[in-house]
Amino acid sequence: MNIVLDLIILIGLLVVGVPVPFCFMAAVLFLLITGDYSYTFMLPIAFYKMNSLTLLAVPFFIMAGGLMQSTGVAERLVGVANALIGSIRGGLGAATTVACAIFGAVAGTCSAAVAAIGAIMIPRMVEDGYPRGHATALVACASVLGQLIPPSVPMILYGWVTWTPVAACFLSTVGPGVVLIIVYSILNWWMCRRFPDLKTPPRLPPLQQAREVGRAAWRGAFALIAPLIILGGIYGGVFYPTESATVAVVYVVFLGFVIYRSLTPRELGRTLFQTATTTGVIMVMLFFVLMLARLYTMENVPQRLIALMQGISENRYVLLLLMSLFLIVIGMLMDDFSGTLLAAPLLFPIIREIGVHPIHFAAILGTNLGLGNVTPPCAPILYLAGRIGDCSFDRMIKPALTFMLCGTLPIVILTTYVPQLSLWLPHLMYPKIVASIGWV
Repeated sequence: MNIVLDLIILIGLLVVGVPVPFCFMAAVLFLLITGDYSYTFMLPIAFYKMNSLTLLAVPFFIMAGGLMQSTGVAERLVGVANALIGSIRGGLGAATTVACAIFGAVAGTCSAAVAAIGAIMIPRMVEDGYPRGHATALVACASVLGQLIPPSVPMILYGWVTWTPVAACFLSTVGPGVVLIIVYSILNWWMCRRFPDLKTPPRLPPLQQAREVGRAAWRGAFALIAPLIILGGIYGGVFYPTESATVAVVYVVFLGFVIYRSLTPRELGRTLFQTATTTGVIMVMLFFVLMLARLYTMENVPQRLIALMQGISENRYVLLLLMSLFLIVIGMLMDDFSGTLLAAPLLFPIIREIGVHPIHFAAILGTNLGLGNVTPPCAPILYLAGRIGDCSFDRMIKPALTFMLCGTLPIVILTTYVPQLSLWLPHLMYPKIVASIGWV
């Protein structure tokens, strides 16, 4: 009964809009008081688990995302994507999707992609004849690519919580992410047929088109090098994910001060302040999540979840469906960080029980939470995009549902039930690691 009441407190506080760290704090305090647990036992556990080098990657990737927006790196990435595919009908929307993916290769979060790409592309799409609701919905849904295209902060947290290799978790979401880029681009092209005021740039001769692409690539060359340095360094064995986050920040600062000369000491200080604030919130939340996960383990919550789900059905596919629904609901209530930290320790024993590979589950977690983040009624990423794009909910809900139901949902189903989509690349890069931690 205590666990049921605790979950009611946690979800109820989330629904009414209490800040997420305080929701977890209330859930922890309730169990500590009613369960007669010792504070002196729980506090050292949380402090000990937070003493991790892996967690240092989180503030650095957040900082890199903020600096990319203020230094003009994000705008140059958008320019490259637009030069490649912007000349076709609906090409600007496809370029927005690709830009979210490229930006995710440096920043690693949904919210950073919405803030950076949305601020640039939504006004530009509206100017070219896209309805504001369509433009805002596309940016919101495509921002999910920020946590699917590596490096991904939620995958860092998942790997840290479950002791799964972070580099392999990064690769697990590449397949779903690439397929999602293609599906969104096709959907956007199909939906653009109904926009009478849509402006399509005239088709250029091949030679002139090549020159435009070359000009945009030259202007954004240093920006394009950023994801190559990060990903090449990780998978080339030059540095670990935490070190890659530090390299990303140093490189973007170098671009801002030396190459583009668009970064000022004041702007750098503002970004550092915002990063410190966000990191502080995450660390406080993480501290209470670790204690709550420990309390749930001591109360045998994972085992009870296993028994509950198996009481409904012992079919593996039905259990995967139940877990996906649970993850989508979690994603509706929380951001990608909070959802990962809560769901990973709860569901990890279940996926091992039913034979799901831990790296495959990383992709399931990422895609389902991404869908939940843009699914009403809570939809934290959708509302964030609405604020950035100055768009009311009723104007963006219809195109958003089209992107979700016809784009994201099929990819979620495919990722959940076809493990090869998420496992082929990790198995190609790390065959021994993948084989050692589960079946292939």
